[in-house]
Amino acid sequence: MYWPSLTNQFQSLAKSIIGGSQRLAILEAGLIGLISGIAAFFLRTGAGWLGSWRVQGSAHFSAWLFLPILGVVGGLLSGFLVERIAPEAAGSGIPQVKAALGGIKTSLDLRVAVVKLISTMITMASGFTLGRQGPTVQIGAALAAWVSRWVPTSPNYRKQLIACGAAAGLAAGFNAPIAGVLFVVEDLLHDISGLTLGPAIIASFTGAVVSRLLGNKAMGLPPTIDIPPEALYQQWLIEPLEIPFYILVGVLSGVFGVLFSRGIITFQKFNRHTLKLGLPLSMAVAGLICGMVIAVLPETFRDNAGLREYILKGNILWTTTALAFVVQFSLTTMAAGSGAPGGLFAPSLILGAALGNTIGLWEEATIALQPHTTFAFAGMGAFFCAVSRTPVTAVVIVFEITTNFNLVLPLMICSVVSYLVAEKIEKDSLYDRLLALSGIELEPDQNADRVALNMLHARDVMQRQVETLEDQLSLEQVRSAFSQSHHRGFPVVNQGKLVGIISQTDMAKINQQDISEQTPLHKLMTPQPVTIYPDAPLSEVLYLLGRQKLSRLPVVEGRHLVGIITRSDIIRGELGYISGSHQVGHHATPSYVVYQTRGPMVGHGRLLVALNNPTTAPALLHIAAAIAAERNYELECLTIITIARNLSPAETPVSITKCRRLLRQAERIAKSWRVPIHTQIRVSHDVSGAILETVQERNIDLTLIGWQGERSATNRVFGTVVDTIIRQVPGEVVLVKWGKNVNPIFSDPSDQRSLQFPVWRRWLVPLRTGGPPPAAMGILPGLARLSLRPDIRLLTVVKNALSEAEMAKLDHLVEELKSPINGEVVATAVCARSVVDVLLDIANHDYCDVIVLGASGESMLQQAIKGNIPEAIARGCPCTVILVRPPIMN
Repeated sequence: MYWPSLTNQFQSLAKSIIGGSQRLAILEAGLIGLISGIAAFFLRTGAGWLGSWRVQGSAHFSAWLFLPILGVVGGLLSGFLVERIAPEAAGSGIPQVKAALGGIKTSLDLRVAVVKLISTMITMASGFTLGRQGPTVQIGAALAAWVSRWVPTSPNYRKQLIACGAAAGLAAGFNAPIAGVLFVVEDLLHDISGLTLGPAIIASFTGAVVSRLLGNKAMGLPPTIDIPPEALYQQWLIEPLEIPFYILVGVLSGVFGVLFSRGIITFQKFNRHTLKLGLPLSMAVAGLICGMVIAVLPETFRDNAGLREYILKGNILWTTTALAFVVQFSLTTMAAGSGAPGGLFAPSLILGAALGNTIGLWEEATIALQPHTTFAFAGMGAFFCAVSRTPVTAVVIVFEITTNFNLVLPLMICSVVSYLVAEKIEKDSLYDRLLALSGIELEPDQNADRVALNMLHARDVMQRQVETLEDQLSLEQVRSAFSQSHHRGFPVVNQGKLVGIISQTDMAKINQQDISEQTPLHKLMTPQPVTIYPDAPLSEVLYLLGRQKLSRLPVVEGRHLVGIITRSDIIRGELGYISGSHQVGHHATPSYVVYQTRGPMVGHGRLLVALNNPTTAPALLHIAAAIAAERNYELECLTIITIARNLSPAETPVSITKCRRLLRQAERIAKSWRVPIHTQIRVSHDVSGAILETVQERNIDLTLIGWQGERSATNRVFGTVVDTIIRQVPGEVVLVKWGKNVNPIFSDPSDQRSLQFPVWRRWLVPLRTGGPPPAAMGILPGLARLSLRPDIRLLTVVKNALSEAEMAKLDHLVEELKSPINGEVVATAVCARSVVDVLLDIANHDYCDVIVLGASGESMLQQAIKGNIPEAIARGCPCTVILVRPPIMN
């Protein structure tokens, strides 16, 4: 109860000292840069020390044995570490960061950062031709995500801090702070509107400075690159005869960059679909091959950083650079295709340097206007651009590495040409294709959608008329207020100023204690509740509701209460967004219909029933057929086969034997009810997506689903599938929560419907006083067909006796139900405070078979999402509970 209050006080204190959430984010950015710089230093030092040991070991022992064995052992150890502890640490890490910044639920925390750091050290020390700069991006982002959890902040700020961590990681890895910021903007976010440059720049420069200071390096050139004096002092202008050579470097870099990306994708597909060895064995095979190949090459090839320096120093034959290009190209595609943790930035730079140096040697021998090392540096930027599709970052990163302004113009020519050629051949970058291979496709316009969401503020959706309680009310008066209202909590005020909040959770704890009924409310309430300001973006409101596990947030100006915002207000304000016109996260691959049958299309509507559990499917089918028969609907029966997200529904072979058995049973039951039936089997990545597709394609009027009474996540009301259906299906939804009485069978030899027909005789239907009849009343005539002589009891829970008008209305409902129902219908009014307690007591005492719950308008949707009365009854009652959600009105 008190943790939200404490965190809210801490955040308010931080804001008052620093001056707001954005300034707090700047302070956090500095901390993130510091931590990322330290992590980058440990990675560089550890990988360098282990790599030196490997090079020395290959000189003292037989390289034919030492290098392959080290590759196998290192691959197994690193792969086992990643697979068992943090599978998210596989690969370069850039796709995982892009997914996280794109709104995909991806694990980024301290666990991922530590595993990534250690596994990358082992991978590089084992001889894999991969780099450390890509992993530092994921390490920085993971550390930033971990830091952001310590201080409550909005999703926008958390996303910004993750971007800061990625920038700091790249800056620390390359000693290139400006390139770190540009890479985040150009590749990871694709848009500057979602990023405040101040925190990103602070994090990036802090990370670079810390990494250099710990490494005892000056702010100048890294020692791995030694530029000849003639390259440093060349003229800024380019001679016309040089331009074709630079264009050639760009063209070849674009072509080979695309081939490099395709090679990595091909090796990953081969490992997943053909070898199927798992990450440790795949890495072991890659390590073995790398060790065997490098063992037969000159000793220069055993040190990747040294190889780049060797190429850039000059005095090298074109045959050596060509060999370096071929070897690095082949081994890197294989190593990255195995899923090994390691980056592609450094290999891209080596490949670009080798390719550019080869063209430069040709230019030097032909017209001798520029030293070949200039082309090597230009090739580095061009190849990097072809792989990452970031021309600006490519130019800046090489410029920051060399600190030579004269290289900018050649870099721009080569990088732009490379970018255009690569885009012409293959539109998507390597990292986007790796995401697509994992079943993730980022929407190109999702940033614009997020901007629109951020423009919606608390004042736009909050309720301005707020029911409040004075802090001097007694406990008895508070109980009375809860019994008379459907609200689950009340703000507590003193002369119009918010002083606390009281919720049903607080009342439940109070009921367990011996507290006098005259105790004043200010001694019972939760003081200093979590609040929000009217101009707070809706994303921050959603974040606080989820993080603090709240159902409502008071909206205040100073200490004055000006409104309240609940989950239902947010749902109502963004119903169009949630209902499917825009999707954030996994871009769902359409399901694939592998089997279908069609019956006569003679009904007035269609009822969709999703079948999954063979035990409860017959009873669910009888319910569906009874409703369809009463309404003259056609029956649409759907079974869904789920597959992994990395597989294509249209290309995955599946067995449909069990599903067809269920559908044949459905056809027999539908025939016994004389209802037209259509059937289909879909292959899909998720159940809810397949149901939503069917609802849209088949113009479904009513969707019927079963629920076993279990949640798939703590933040779900009914479960992932059911919550999605309740929120997004526009038509009527009927949810059946099975009780203990689903198994008894109605056996009438003269009736074909005796096939697993549930024994439901006593029905309990709660009503509310006032307002239109609930949605449950509209479905009762169809459900009553499940009983030969139904005994239906309409129950109204009131505080005081019913008025004559309310009695007359209740009698009218009874008469309306009696005509279509061949059974007994009675109405009862009970005086009580708790609707849930009365319903559960009557259901257990009278041995009710079914409780039918429904509501009019949007209230059922609101109650279901908030977990109000229907969810409480569904969980607490042993009998079957049927919840009816009316159509969502546009």
